[in-house]
Amino acid sequence: MQCLHGLAMLVEQTNSKGWARTYLVTCTTNSLAALIDPIVGNVERDIALIKEKGLVLKYVIGTHLHADHITGGWELAAKTGCEFVMLNGSPCYGVTNFVSDKGKLQMGGVEFSFHASPGHTSDSMCIEIPGFLFTGDFLFNGNGGAGRDDLPGGSLEVHWKALAVLQSINENTVIMSGHEAPGTEAQSLLWNREHNPVLQMSSFEEYKSWQESEWERLGSVSAIGVALPANLSGEVPQ
Repeated sequence: MQCLHGLAMLVEQTNSKGWARTYLVTCTTNSLAALIDPIVGNVERDIALIKEKGLVLKYVIGTHLHADHITGGWELAAKTGCEFVMLNGSPCYGVTNFVSDKGKLQMGGVEFSFHASPGHTSDSMCIEIPGFLFTGDFLFNGNGGAGRDDLPGGSLEVHWKALAVLQSINENTVIMSGHEAPGTEAQSLLWNREHNPVLQMSSFEEYKSWQESEWERLGSVSAIGVALPANLSGEVPQ
């Protein structure tokens, strides 16, 4: 549990298996909760977890329009009455609350601050709470570098420039990314400045070369033909 500024706040990763990460943020002073980047296949499990903990789900927040998995955002909003939050201009289906760059939302004693960080997608954003930065695919921990920019809505130049967003983030803030290899531990921004190859680059040319090598290494995204249409339309294929 992280106790910051005298307020009790709990941050948990809800799924211990797989590559896509979902986080539960709880304000323990009033039992309000937010889910960050839920997955549609885990909706019932997430609802059961919220009920088991005696929480009220206030927000579901998406870091970006996912091309590799289907969000649980609109389904959780429909089933629980929570708000589904994404950045202004996001084309994702079912969003009920669009937030702006440098915007804020309050959840009891926990304040969420939003930082537009496009490049991986045009609607990518980082979500900051005291001590933590939820980066989606904008930034990973260590050798993971950053999310690929060759998917729909991606831009190498925009992503490179958006890395300047991190200049305003406290170096002790822990990076909670949207994807990591199983077993990868979240690390501070300071640690990542020393170990993440993207944060050690001094030119766009370096970044472009690294990204292109990653595209070749990773290959095609198998779920893109299903995930993108579902996230845009809200229709989950059987």
